[in-house]
Amino acid sequence: AAPLPFPWDAAERALGAAMFADGTAPGADVESLWRSARSARCEAKSCQTGKISTAETAVQSRTSRDAGVQADPSHDAVQDSQQEVQVDYSSLLSFLQRVEDAVIKELNKNWKSRAFDGFEVNWTDQSETVLCLHTLSYPEAQDQKLQVTSISWNATGSVVACSYGRLGDGDWSTEKSYVCTWNLDRRGLNPQCPDLVVDVPSSVMSLAFHPSRPSLIAGGLFSGELVVWDTSRREDPVTWRTGMTDDTHTDPVYQVSWLPDAKHGNHSRLLSVSTDGKILVWREERDGRLALAEGFALVAQQIPRSSRLKKFIQGEAAVGVTSLSFSHFDPRVFVVGVEGGYSLKCSTAAETLALHRTGSSVPLRAPAELAFSPHGGPVYSVSCSPFHRQVLRADTGAGNLFLSCGTDGQVHLHSMLQTQPLLSLQLSEKYLFCVRWSPVRPLVFAAASGEGNCNKCFTGDVNLFDFEKSSQKPAVSLKQAAGECPVYCLEFNVKQTGLLAAGDAAGTVKVWQLSSDLTEQGPREMNHLEQLASEITD
Repeated sequence: AAPLPFPWDAAERALGAAMFADGTAPGADVESLWRSARSARCEAKSCQTGKISTAETAVQSRTSRDAGVQADPSHDAVQDSQQEVQVDYSSLLSFLQRVEDAVIKELNKNWKSRAFDGFEVNWTDQSETVLCLHTLSYPEAQDQKLQVTSISWNATGSVVACSYGRLGDGDWSTEKSYVCTWNLDRRGLNPQCPDLVVDVPSSVMSLAFHPSRPSLIAGGLFSGELVVWDTSRREDPVTWRTGMTDDTHTDPVYQVSWLPDAKHGNHSRLLSVSTDGKILVWREERDGRLALAEGFALVAQQIPRSSRLKKFIQGEAAVGVTSLSFSHFDPRVFVVGVEGGYSLKCSTAAETLALHRTGSSVPLRAPAELAFSPHGGPVYSVSCSPFHRQVLRADTGAGNLFLSCGTDGQVHLHSMLQTQPLLSLQLSEKYLFCVRWSPVRPLVFAAASGEGNCNKCFTGDVNLFDFEKSSQKPAVSLKQAAGECPVYCLEFNVKQTGLLAAGDAAGTVKVWQLSSDLTEQGPREMNHLEQLASEITD
């Protein structure tokens, strides 16, 4: 029989049923302190990367380079290359000793050869045609109907200057004129806005930049004065001037040139010529004056006569000088063109005093040594050949050649050794105002004509001749301006030898880029020039 429960068992079961009945309790949310502490120390971890920026771009490389992929040479190839570089020095020495005399003989022959005298390699871009690079002008001068009377390039060849005035009848000594400069290397060049404009109270008839100081430029005025401007001084560019004294020219100054000062190597002297018959040399003074250092005067009575030159002015009248050019063969010798139509050979070493009546602070000498066969009218321009050999025989012609032109429309090729011209070219039926020998081509020269068109003669305002091609016809004729507009002046650029500038009566300066055949000297061109001179003379 089952044992009877204790009395407290029933009570316990009743109490347990009351205290531990079945039920469902809501869930509890307990925040993890460990995770929050860890997240404060570490970055959140995720299987997704952050946003990546992308952009499209070309995959073509800008440069390329070929690379060899030759495998390592074999042992046999290494041996072959080592054998190839081995030199038999005893045999080489024997060979050099055998050919030594012949090699030295040929080297001496090449050293004495003059086949490439004067030849310079031209590294500039080749050009087959002549092009007009710039058309420069100053509108205010054109409004006054002023003409371009002279042109000059500075020592660097980058700046071109022109003077404005008038060439013709009348008295314009009190008329305002200008000197203008343009830097052709400047960015944003404005052809109608010069970099510098200098107001001048008298017409400027001639200009010349200093040969080594790029900012200095000298001008000869219609009034007879000389002025030197410093283009780096914008406010007051006048550096030296002659003023109006007893030494000053009494006629317009038609040419100015810089000369080296033999006594002061760092200084230069200024030479001026005028139709008053005087050729004057000026020195710079510290007070801003140009003082007369020495001078010459051409008087008709002291001009050497020739049996072939029958017509010449007699007496003590002054012979008006219009142009001058120094010989590149002898720095004491120069040629002048005069109003009487003659070209005269002169010398700075002359000692005879001139028969000149007007007062002067220094004695004036008579420089004329030889008169050449005349033109049919006044000579307006002369130009000596810049080419000569280091050693010239007395009878060599090339170093003594010069060109002249005048109102008869002819260009004369002369030798300083004889009075008659070697060659006469009829370029125009009207005036020729300027002629210049090329600084790089011994057989090339340029001439500026007084007309734009001529039915019987060569057309063009600027004619370029190349004697290597023809001694009678121009190689190139350039149209400078519309209509019959005279070209008064032109100048080759000695530094940038492919450039030629020309100025006309319309107040315009054109800068021409010459073709390669007009600027590249041939290896035997000097010989051709000498042959031309000797053949014509014979």
